[in-house]
Amino acid sequence: PCVAIASAGLISLQRLSASLCFILRCSSAVERALQYTVGQKIQGFTVKQVTAVPDLFLTAVKLSHDATGAQYLHAARDDSNNLFSVQFRTTPMDSTGVPHILEHTVLCGSQRFPCRDPFFKMLNRSLSTFMNAFTASDYTMYPFSTQNAKDFQNLLSTVIFFFFYLDAVFFPCLRELDFWQEGWRLEHETPTDPSSRLVFKGVVFNEMKGVFSDNERLYAQHLQNKLLPDHTYSVVSGGEPLAIPDLTWEQLKHFHATHYHPSNARFFTYGDLPLEQHLQQIEEEALSKFERTEPNTAVPPQTHWDKPRLDHVTCRPDALAPDPMKQNTLCMSYLLGDITDTFEAFILSLLSSLMISGPNSPFYKALIEPEIGSDFSSSVGFDGSTRQASFTIGLQGMAEDDTETVKHIIAQSIDDIIATGFEEEQIEALLHKIEIQMKHQSTSFGLALASYIASCWNHDGDPVQLLKISQNVSRFRQCLKENPRYLQDKVQHYFKDNTHRLTLTMSPDESFLEKQAEAEEQKLHQKIQNLSDADHKDIYEKGLQLLAAQSTAQDASCLPALKVSDIEPIIPYTPVQLGTAGGVPVQYCEQPTNGMVYFRAMCNLNSLPEDLKIYVPLICSVITNVCVYIYIYMMSVSPQIIPDTDDLDLYEQGIILSSSCLERNLPDMFQLWSDIFNSPRFDDEQRLRVLVMMSAQELSNGISYSGHMYAMTRAARSLTPTADLQEAFSGMDQVKFMKRIAEMTDLTSVLRKLPRIKRHLLNPENMRCAVNATPQKMSEAAGEVERFIGNIAANRKERKPVRPTVRSHRSPSSSCQEPHFKPCQMKTYFQLPFNVNFVSECVRAVPFTHADYASLCILARMMTAKFLHGEIREKGGAYGGGARMGGGGLFSFYSYRDPNSTQTLSAFRGGVEWARAGKFTQQDIDEAKLSVFSAVDAPVAPSDKGLGRFLNGITDEMKQRYRERLFAVTDKNLIDVAGRYLGVGQQTCGVAILGPENESIRKDPSWVVK
Repeated sequence: PCVAIASAGLISLQRLSASLCFILRCSSAVERALQYTVGQKIQGFTVKQVTAVPDLFLTAVKLSHDATGAQYLHAARDDSNNLFSVQFRTTPMDSTGVPHILEHTVLCGSQRFPCRDPFFKMLNRSLSTFMNAFTASDYTMYPFSTQNAKDFQNLLSTVIFFFFYLDAVFFPCLRELDFWQEGWRLEHETPTDPSSRLVFKGVVFNEMKGVFSDNERLYAQHLQNKLLPDHTYSVVSGGEPLAIPDLTWEQLKHFHATHYHPSNARFFTYGDLPLEQHLQQIEEEALSKFERTEPNTAVPPQTHWDKPRLDHVTCRPDALAPDPMKQNTLCMSYLLGDITDTFEAFILSLLSSLMISGPNSPFYKALIEPEIGSDFSSSVGFDGSTRQASFTIGLQGMAEDDTETVKHIIAQSIDDIIATGFEEEQIEALLHKIEIQMKHQSTSFGLALASYIASCWNHDGDPVQLLKISQNVSRFRQCLKENPRYLQDKVQHYFKDNTHRLTLTMSPDESFLEKQAEAEEQKLHQKIQNLSDADHKDIYEKGLQLLAAQSTAQDASCLPALKVSDIEPIIPYTPVQLGTAGGVPVQYCEQPTNGMVYFRAMCNLNSLPEDLKIYVPLICSVITNVCVYIYIYMMSVSPQIIPDTDDLDLYEQGIILSSSCLERNLPDMFQLWSDIFNSPRFDDEQRLRVLVMMSAQELSNGISYSGHMYAMTRAARSLTPTADLQEAFSGMDQVKFMKRIAEMTDLTSVLRKLPRIKRHLLNPENMRCAVNATPQKMSEAAGEVERFIGNIAANRKERKPVRPTVRSHRSPSSSCQEPHFKPCQMKTYFQLPFNVNFVSECVRAVPFTHADYASLCILARMMTAKFLHGEIREKGGAYGGGARMGGGGLFSFYSYRDPNSTQTLSAFRGGVEWARAGKFTQQDIDEAKLSVFSAVDAPVAPSDKGLGRFLNGITDEMKQRYRERLFAVTDKNLIDVAGRYLGVGQQTCGVAILGPENESIRKDPSWVVK
């Protein structure tokens, strides 16, 4: 019956989609939307507002559903990457994580699509550009996006996804087995062994243990709970790990019934597809089956305190902190106004940026430059994610003895701002940045828009008013003109006179993890102490039942899918012009950049001495922290390691300079680059120390969030010279190096190295450039590049000029080879104070142009979806895991927030044997191809067109050959590459684990323990 229903639905959708092809060709989306009138009835909805938003090149149409009261916003814009989203106001009153677990569980099967875990299956059955779900403090959102190339099949794909999400959120199965898997369960450590100990398992349970291994996330959660203690913000919507086991299946179903109702829903659509189509599908497939209710989900205002409060929390010690003796955090957080007052929220957000953004801001000068702490706390700034906004200011990486000093500095800085205000130059710079952000065209603009309006709309604010950015800027200018102390008065009101202020401190506790483990054991004991023999038997049998369900191949025939034949066989061509400026190769790419100019320069570093390479990320940080103008022109400098497309032992190392500006500011942007090249500041030890501490703190903080990336980088280091350098630039080696630098009392030796590196770095003889601009502005941009090269000519070294090649302006001398590098096996274990593991195994495979590269890409995607997902996430309880084939020629396995370590390595090996045995179908191969093509054909912004050619030398012709190889991959190819590259004894591999203490690894001499 499921197949019949789906098929009948698709037949009618095919007719609908075919008719839409003609409509889409008739006029622009913006023009079509302007034809609607207030009061007009469309498919059970009434139009409430039609507003042109020229700032963002869109028309906003606001509607409400007549029968249920569901709210709807359509943003019509000439963008083929259409986005669809439904969000619900979800306001839990405990920390069991019910909205988070519900978010996971509704995507595990629905009435029309009852197979297990259709969400992950659908990822491989379409060409979606984004598909996920988010649980915020007070809402849950389900967005997805898909490209509409104005052809029949992509329109059909769009409607398929719409069907899937509507059915998932409104008519989910909510099976008990899915609740056990995704939320929490009591289960034997070895499910098939009833004598093994009982433990807590579950995807969300382990995910949240991983989340709160991050001290920054822990602090931010406490800050919100304590600043807004009277209602839903006082609990953990994602779930406090030790409260999650208090949630029952019945409570989950009740929460769905009371919160996932159209009367509590807000629908958002974006892009160039007609509104009528969306409304018709929502009405017919979902809303017509409901009646209006009055959901009790509103969040009341927080009662304002009559005096400030103090509080304190503890965290785990950070073994990689820049200064082990300075691991305290202190912030002052102020409760501000209601976010539904959109203009006031805009002003407060702008005010926040003026106070903390950039080296010229008051709080940067007062708190960062004196080196009291390592950096601002990650919670610093304006937060508009709750009904009442807040502003937080404070430091991390400070000594406990400096607590009173920091409090005094914050209070004094507020007084100083009230007294002197802000310089006009700072205000104009910030407004200029806002203008740039409006002009910049992103490929994920729809998703960014949905996220931007979500919180305000969630509390019944006007989402359309939020979009009128220029109007807010004009109104602000008028307020400032009428009252020159306008901003100072805001500071007086919201900060100086505000009694709703929380000062929250956090300090490390050496026994923090031990106490957590003890608390979990107590919770476990509490759960099992009263279990009867029958209960024990039931737990064992349910564990076997879940294991059987996880191990059984699922019939996914009820899920719709595109076919590989629906994919475009030929890529669109991106024309570029190759030229030179002052002898420097330049690539010009004319694009509709909306009045923006994008500049990039690649500076080759192959001549840099070996001992200086690890300093490259540091000097990039120094270069880009020159002055406030860096923030205006979005300027950045970052290390770049580019693997050769033909040879795994060749690579190019360098730095990439990036910036963008409005067309009218072209000369100013290039003048700033000239100043950076000709007179960089490498003589200020105090400034260098500040940047070192900030960088070291940022690297240390990032491990708990991106541990899988660090694990993959480390596992790969012994396999190719590219990967070895990548570890030095961005892996655990760089983290530990920056920690050592931060601990130095005298940075003179470091300062002396920077000019040496600069001579290799900022040398036009080693440089190539790229410019993306409109055709009308390209000639002027080319002239500015020519002047820029002329201005920095003094930095040239006496060396033979680089001869550009046709393919990318990269010369044979741009690649280098490490003559002494020999690939080898290596297993590394980093013991870190986490509750979960990050595991990776990497295998040396083939470069991009090799005939087997496409097969390995398909294999990685198929192995992830059809084997590793089930073993690592469903059975193992990790938040994520899989395999990927990288452009550097490495095949990488990984897991994320994983309760297991060596068991996951066994799962990686099991995936290889599964592939070698050919335990997959043609449908599995086709789905993997769809998934790979979804990434290959992801939309590219005008600013990034031609970038692959410029950086990597990958031409459209090379992309087309790769595309043809992807189409041609067969089951025999997959079995062959699995055995030839991944089979035991066939591969050169590296392994890395980042995680908690593991005695079995420590005792194994094959592991290098760090």
